Formats: sequence, structure tokens, C-alpha cells
Amino acid sequence: MYGLPRPTPWVWRLIVANAVVLLLLKALVPGLVPALVFVPNLQDALRHSWTFGTYMFVHAGLWHLAFNMLILYSLGTRVEERMGGRPFLLFYLYCGLGGALFSLGLASLQPYPIAGASEAVLGVAVAFAMFWPDAELMIFPLPWPIRARTLVIALLVFDLAMALLNPGDGIAHLAHLGGAAFGFLFFRFQRLAGPAGVPRPRVVERAVMVRSISREAEQADTPVPRPRRRAAPAPDPVALETDRLLDKISGQGIASLTPAERKFLDDASKRKRH
Repeated sequence: MYGLPRPTPWVWRLIVANAVVLLLLKALVPGLVPALVFVPNLQDALRHSWTFGTYMFVHAGLWHLAFNMLILYSLGTRVEERMGGRPFLLFYLYCGLGGALFSLGLASLQPYPIAGASEAVLGVAVAFAMFWPDAELMIFPLPWPIRARTLVIALLVFDLAMALLNPGDGIAHLAHLGGAAFGFLFFRFQRLAGPAGVPRPRVVERAVMVRSISREAEQADTPVPRPRRRAAPAPDPVALETDRLLDKISGQGIASLTPAERKFLDDASKRKRH
């Protein structure tokens, strides 16, 4: 893919956690695997409720782990930068939980245990495609770039086809679809709740500009002339809210923005470009 970035904190921690778990299970306690995978059976799931989360960190082997972690690293880094650390981690776990619940609801079609981070990782891939649908990605061994939206759709169609045509291959294709579906629903609900989630605009002071003028006045040999007062135009609510969010980013960092605030800035940026 183009320009692989440096992994963000939670992407890096998830990669390390998955690698450490694989090493421990393979080298020290291989007999613990059955107690950590998720069995899509209501009785077993309730008796071993911890498996709703632990199965996401259990992989069948090195290639299984490498494939999932490569996608998490390549796409999850950008998504964590966009969402912020804690929201990204919760979203990751939420998609993994969605995969388990989806497989539990369709246990009659694929009743065997599920393991691996594929459900959570596919949810992250959906998030990337929702944020940047037209981003071009280079996927080995394809010689041409493919758009993020097209890649995610292709992965989901492949899982659906395999679930229908080859249900006994031992891969939890339906659980993969569940993680992606929960990720998509998350964004749909965010959009439906978007207007209510954006705080009402309020008048704010630009502290950066005030400090800048003060320093110039202190260092100048002659007094800084005051500009003539003009009739203030009616405040623009969009501009005021944009200013407030920029001040928030300046003081607390971009990770402090809520998803609704990020969407507001994106929409404002698009309106300016048009």
C-alpha cells in the first residue's frame, strides 16, 4: 500500500498482544486454546462468557496472524489517528464482539469454533472505507491500485461466497461478515445521530491571536495603533463552531474531538472546497 505510516499506540499494542498470545499458546500452553476460542453455541457461550473477547487474540498460526496484523497496521493506523486512541480501541473490540454475536445467531450454518482478529480487523477496514472511500491502495500481487471501498466490498463478497459455496472449510466467514456489519452499523447510527451530537455554536475568543498581538505590543518601540472599529457583521454559526473546534485541537490535540465534531469539521472543509 502507499506510504505505510508509523503504527499508532493502540494499533501497535494490539499487534504486540496478538503476537505474544500466539507465542505463549504455541510454545508454552497449547492446551489452553480450547478454553479461549469462541464456540457459537448459546449454552457454551454463556458458560464461557470470556471467550466473547479472548477469541480475538487466538490465531491458528503465523500466517493467520500476519495477514490480520498487516491489515490492522496498514488501515488501522489511519483510523486510530482519525478516531482517537480510546474510541478506536472500543470500536475494534465492538466489531470483534459483533462477529461473535453474528456467528452465534447463525450457528446452524457454521457451528464450529471461531478464533482470530479477522472480525475486528474487517470492522476497522470498513471504518477506513467509510472515512476515505476513494483512497487508492496497492495490494500485493495486484499491479494496479484499488480503491478502499472496492477492496472492502471484494473482501465481503468473497466471505459471503465462501460461506454459501464452501461452508465446511473451517473458516468463520459468517463471523467475518458480522464484524464488518457491526462496523457499518456503527457509522450509520453516527450519521443518524450526527446533528444532535454536534454542540450548539457559541461565541469564543481566539486566545492565540490575543497572545500574538500582546507580544508585538511589548516588543515594539512605538505603540501599536488600534484599528478603527467597524460594525461587526452577524456571526456565522458554522465559522464560530469551526473556530471552537480548532481551539480545542490546539489545546487538547485532535484525539480530544468526538466523532460528531470530526464529522462537522469534515463537512465544513468540503463546503469550503466547493
